[in-house]
Amino acid sequence: MASNDSIAKETEVSAAADYTKIVQSHSFQELLRKKRNFIVPLSIFFMVFYFTLPILTSYSKVLNSIAFGAISWAWIFAFAQFIMTWTLCILYSRKAAKFDQLVEKIVKEAKG
Repeated sequence: MASNDSIAKETEVSAAADYTKIVQSHSFQELLRKKRNFIVPLSIFFMVFYFTLPILTSYSKVLNSIAFGAISWAWIFAFAQFIMTWTLCILYSRKAAKFDQLVEKIVKEAKG
């Protein structure tokens, strides 16, 4: 829960901020560009990887062959989806810290 002082500061910054100027600033545009360049390719990769399993298992027999023992490639692909999801979450969490640094820079510029 935010303290009253931090709420007052946020309100003060909000009241004094010219959002049109902030949105048009180089720093804000850089933040948007970096986020877009990171999020869009990873989102596309996630969607393709995620929907490949149901498509391949529904319309082909590629993943039905045995990988080792009694485990088929479908099970390995399904497990890989968990690993992929965790990996993307970790990557985004790390990248978000850098995005936060850019946001702090934008806030400082907005304050003057």
